[in-house]
Amino acid sequence: MAAPRQLQKSAYDVIVVGAGIQGSFTAYHLAQRHKDTLLLEQFLLPHSRGSSHGQSRIIRSVYTQEYYSRMMPESFRLWQQLEAETGTTLYRQTGLVVLGPPGDPELEACRRSLGVDKVLDAAALAQRFPGFRLQAGQVALVDNTAGVLFADRALRAVQEVFRRHGGTLRDGEKVLRIEPGATVTVTTTAGVYKAPRLIITTGAWTGAFVKQLGLRLPLQPLRIDVCYWREKQPGSASVSPCFLTRGLSQVPHGIYGLPSIEYPGLMKVCHHHGSPTDPEKRDQVPSNAPRPDVALLSSFISSYLPGLETQPAVMETCLYTNTPDGDFILDRHPKFSNIIIGAGFSGHGFKLAPTVGKLLCQLSLGEEPSYNMAHFAVTRFPGVLGAAL
Repeated sequence: MAAPRQLQKSAYDVIVVGAGIQGSFTAYHLAQRHKDTLLLEQFLLPHSRGSSHGQSRIIRSVYTQEYYSRMMPESFRLWQQLEAETGTTLYRQTGLVVLGPPGDPELEACRRSLGVDKVLDAAALAQRFPGFRLQAGQVALVDNTAGVLFADRALRAVQEVFRRHGGTLRDGEKVLRIEPGATVTVTTTAGVYKAPRLIITTGAWTGAFVKQLGLRLPLQPLRIDVCYWREKQPGSASVSPCFLTRGLSQVPHGIYGLPSIEYPGLMKVCHHHGSPTDPEKRDQVPSNAPRPDVALLSSFISSYLPGLETQPAVMETCLYTNTPDGDFILDRHPKFSNIIIGAGFSGHGFKLAPTVGKLLCQLSLGEEPSYNMAHFAVTRFPGVLGAAL
């Protein structure tokens, strides 16, 4: 008899819309604070329609922006806490190499975030990590704390703990309408729910979703080619570190890579950019459509990773949702302070999700956030308030 009563429940302390990694960690923190929380997801779980699927993501301490590097110690701690709560391994330490030209402002910012003076030249890098070949005059930094998060496993783990703390997760329920007020009313394809607090973490759908709340957020969903490249010598890339580039003129958006973990003998190397897309239509791309990112990656691999074949063996897709400045949106609605928005994670939010979830939880409860939120304000973008409701 418990299940039917659960289906009829309509009132909660907080409703979170969007059960990707950001929304799930937000719900996790709320449930741990003993808030009766409903987490809604439009697709049946698990799914590969958004930005939180796939087997791996990079986690690292090094960051160009100091305000993110300050958040990373807590993120590492919270990931470890989730591992302990679920008895599941969610992270493999591999280290990370940052490649770039000496004196580049972004590379220098990374060096400061690591608190190191030493950089590796081409010979030193090749001795430590034989799979990498720097170009003349370029250097590398090493972040020894970095590694790989097991993304799918992590998402399941945080949702498991959320439920264990009494949270309610409903998938396959698309939100049709939101009515603001002291109590927010959320109408879905399956029911009507009410709560004094609402948190929106709907990924690539956020821009369209918040228009009903009078907001015009400058969010651009991008379709990303996720490429896997075969080792010429089996096993050669399985023990290599993660890597990313900074300040290379031929790849202004940067390239990143992960060792051979997901597919045996295949290293994941991707361009940190993609093609504008509608999240509802991202798979409607002709098979013969040009793939400029793949050509760019092939050229990079030929120069920097000579142990890999120069054509991808496997290609998948993912979604980024970029803001104009690459920083997150973590803020209250300018008109409705009990509606919180987490969006625009711009392809680098997964590692920070435990801390982002904590911040969104704090905002929804009216608490002072643990970090300076100036870089994440909605109002940093002009004209976000659209037509009045």
